[in-house]
Amino acid sequence: MPRSTNSPASRQRRKKFIKLASGYRGSRHRLIKTARQAVEHAGVYAYRDRKVRKRDFRKLWIARINAATRANGMPYSRFILGLRKANIDVNRKMLAEMAVSDEAGFTKLVELAKAELD
Repeated sequence: MPRSTNSPASRQRRKKFIKLASGYRGSRHRLIKTARQAVEHAGVYAYRDRKVRKRDFRKLWIARINAATRANGMPYSRFILGLRKANIDVNRKMLAEMAVSDEAGFTKLVELAKAELD
């Protein structure tokens, strides 16, 4: 009985990593071992940074809201507290968008928060 190898499956497995590493520089897109390492690291970074992106956007929204509320004479933390007490439920993404594009509407929200705190 002839010796049986797993050559087609092995080649397919290796080619999968080479295909995923296409566009990488140097030996990372040519050599199987380095391509596999590069692809695995890229997957780790991608998984981690999907979560980091959410943190970064939240920080950006808070910075924008803080700048707009301070322009209206109120710090960010007091503004958020005033909104909570007034039962105004708007997320930070929408508040930041209002602060940038709809200044009159945002000023009304700040006034409502001030009134609720006083």
